[in-house]
Amino acid sequence: MTPSPARLHPRSPQLPTDRPRVSLLATAFFAFTPPFSSSSTSSNPSFSLDAAADASSNSTYFREFARSSFSVSSRSSNVLNSSEEIGRAVEKLGGNRTKARPLKEERTLPPDEALLCAKREIVNAPLVLNDTELYAPLFRNLSVFKRSYELMERILKVYIYKDGKKPVFHEPELRGIYASEGWFMKLMEEDRRFVVREARKAHLFYIPYSSRQLKNALYVPNSHNLKPLANFLKDHVNNISSVYPFWNRTRGADHFLVACHDWGPYTTTAHEELRKNTIKALCNADTSEGIFVRGRDVSLPETTIRTPNRPQRYVGGKRVSQRPILAFFAGNMHGRVRPTLIKYWGDKDDNSQDMRIYKRLPNRVSRKMSYVEHLKSSKFCLCPMGYEVNSPRIVEAIYAECVPVIIADNFVLPFEEVLDWSSFSVSVAEKDIPNLRDILLGISLRRYIALQAAVKRVQRHFLWHTKPEKYDIFHMILHSIWFNRLNQIQTQQ
Repeated sequence: MTPSPARLHPRSPQLPTDRPRVSLLATAFFAFTPPFSSSSTSSNPSFSLDAAADASSNSTYFREFARSSFSVSSRSSNVLNSSEEIGRAVEKLGGNRTKARPLKEERTLPPDEALLCAKREIVNAPLVLNDTELYAPLFRNLSVFKRSYELMERILKVYIYKDGKKPVFHEPELRGIYASEGWFMKLMEEDRRFVVREARKAHLFYIPYSSRQLKNALYVPNSHNLKPLANFLKDHVNNISSVYPFWNRTRGADHFLVACHDWGPYTTTAHEELRKNTIKALCNADTSEGIFVRGRDVSLPETTIRTPNRPQRYVGGKRVSQRPILAFFAGNMHGRVRPTLIKYWGDKDDNSQDMRIYKRLPNRVSRKMSYVEHLKSSKFCLCPMGYEVNSPRIVEAIYAECVPVIIADNFVLPFEEVLDWSSFSVSVAEKDIPNLRDILLGISLRRYIALQAAVKRVQRHFLWHTKPEKYDIFHMILHSIWFNRLNQIQTQQ
């Protein structure tokens, strides 16, 4: 069922899980100097926004400026606490940071030129300190995200193909564990800010198909044959590329699709350009199979929606003192990781034990405490992969204000382009499952309180609203697509 592994695309490195404490002068240098030896960001066509987001390979981030916690050098206790002082520090180091210029009439620029201008603006993003809207520790680089998001709101235009018949196209499914693709489709097609009717004005082109509906319509149960699904999508792409001129201009590089079913990646394999070039927002963001490419494709959060008219029904949790359970998991034994978890930690008879790990929540347990109540009463919520790397439990944990513990070695986390997951979650390698309890107990109370507080802060970026709100999950998904498209744009001399 799974395609043969292909050679992985050599993209940007994994997010750092630790931030080395370096002097602020070095920090300022890395934060303001592009990672190549040129005085102009436009002179290197391979410059990546990932580099801007990281600031450097061993960077510390802008939130450290706001905290004013680093000394100028090991011999001085003076602290740089303003953008002017930081600028002077960069000057002393020989930095020559180009001033960010306002975009001139960006709405009237041709789409490709507007994207080039936007990329330059983001590379030269002004320093953001003490932002009142966003919580800086959640972000890899708040200044880059803030500027990128502002430019997305000002510039981005999306054309939605009307082609394709229901139910595979234009029929969003808003309930269940695959609801993310349906909610995005619904809100995108209802949108009046980003969507344009004139395709020539568009920067991105959306193919509004549902991987879940495609599976329901074409898959023959127990056949283990996904070729009909992939061929169906291939024929659809061939049709739009023959009817419209837009696909052939970039070989699909400015087109995107959103798919949350586990088989979403495999439905793209029959069409070479669709698989290699198109931006794929996928819940199954697995780097080990050669389909998902970090830095081009987008990891889509998998959200379980039980009541579509109230998508935030189960959002909210308990304070730290009311979370007596150390770790909780209950679910089917899908894949290779969960049986290992059960082998070491599962189904204990003693209900007082601090590791509540079950195959499925037993009736004797659920009569006393429901699944949702377990989430809200636990310090850590375990999110092991199933058949595929993704799990709806990550967002479930965030909704319940429980610190997610992610156990999936090859999983690209949602919004990793901008979010620093180490500030609000814990990642545990599959090989370390036997040591899981010791790892969790090794997290100090002070560190746990910071993690849990950050979970409450990041929650807003994973919430669906019937009418989208700034920085919510709809806009974060769209921003990741926009950001990764900019990463593919070659900056001209």
